[in-house]
This record gives sequence, structure tokens and C-alpha cells, in this order.
Amino acid sequence: MRLVVGFVACSLLLLGGAPATLATDDSPETDGAQVTSKRQMTPEEVAEKEAREACKIEICDILETKEQQGPNVACDIAWTWRESEIIDALGGRIDWPWGKLVCQSKIRLTRAALAEAMSEPHYKTAPQAQTVRCSLHHKDGQPYIVEVELAPKVTFENGKATEAQVNWGDVTAPAAIYPLLYAATGLDNSTNALGSEVTRQINKFTRKDCAKVKDKLPGRRVN
Repeated sequence: MRLVVGFVACSLLLLGGAPATLATDDSPETDGAQVTSKRQMTPEEVAEKEAREACKIEICDILETKEQQGPNVACDIAWTWRESEIIDALGGRIDWPWGKLVCQSKIRLTRAALAEAMSEPHYKTAPQAQTVRCSLHHKDGQPYIVEVELAPKVTFENGKATEAQVNWGDVTAPAAIYPLLYAATGLDNSTNALGSEVTRQINKFTRKDCAKVKDKLPGRRVN
């Protein structure tokens, strides 16, 4: 069970419903990120990072301006974690017998909901279903393909997240790991064990991570 919870925790970095998924690559609080910023990146990893940065800027601009008029957020992002990065991030607390993990998500967020979350004294987001698709590589053959649906709910008080639930949905995975993933996501649905971490990551994104791209926001760019 601990192994599966570790996989679920990695997947949280790409949750479509939580801005925390776009955490900066040089942040020490992001799984494997310090390693990513120091080692040589492949062209694919560079493209992934640029896409995450663009999506982050789009979201942070809405959070700062609180402008409800305009297009909603629609980003396709991916993140590759090398085996060594995952092992370092887990710090020996959970075994990782596999190789790299490649996750993808189509982030769909309503502009008005983001703006209201930052401007209203009390705001609770309506669940927006998202899907995270991960390829779990191993040495014995083709990667395991895992798809997990989720519909996060977050409560904000004066622009700060105070409570969150992941709300895991359907899980699609090979028979070898499906029962464990199903049990782990079901456990979190009943206990909300990951809620406090999601809340913390959302607040980190809206403050620390958005501050790092503040000069890149459309309204602040120097012509």
C-alpha cells in the first residue's frame, strides 16, 4: 500500500484541478525538481518545462488580475521524472522498484472560478473532472499505462485555500497494480489523507510560484 501511495503522490504534481501541478522546476518543494534543474535535460523535457511555464503564466495572470472576462485555461502538459529523481524525492521512505514515470494531463480550468477564488471572501470550487495519464516504465517489458480520473474540490477564504479534496474517480491500470491503486484512491476518498498536502501546494503556487513569474505576466511585460 505504501508503494501505491507513493505513486499517487507523484501523480498529484499533475492534478488538472489544482494549480500546484505547475510548480516551478527549481523549487525545493517539488519532487525531483532540484535534480531536474541541475542535470542535462533532453529536448522532450525542455519542451515539457516550457509548456508548464506557459500554462503557469496563464493561470497566474488570472489569479493576479482577477479578470473574469476572457478565455478559460486549456493546457496540455507533461512531466517526466527519471528513476533517480523519484528515488531521491521519496528519500527512502517508500521503495521504488520501477524506472521513470511520465505523466500527462489536459488542464481545464474555468477563468471565472479562478478569479472568484482570489476575490471572494468565501468560495468553494465546483468539481471539474480531470484525467491524469501516466506511463510507469520498468525493465521487464512495455510501460504500465495508468489513467486516473479526479474532480478536486477546494475551499478558499479571502484568497487562501483552507481545505481540499482530491475526489478520485475511475482508475484504469494493468491487473498487476490496479487493485492497489483502486484501494489507495478509495482510501483517500474516505479519509482525505492528501487534502492537507493539496491545500498547502495550492497556497504555495498562488503565492511563491506565481511571484516567480510575476514579471512575465501579460500586464507586466516590458515592450
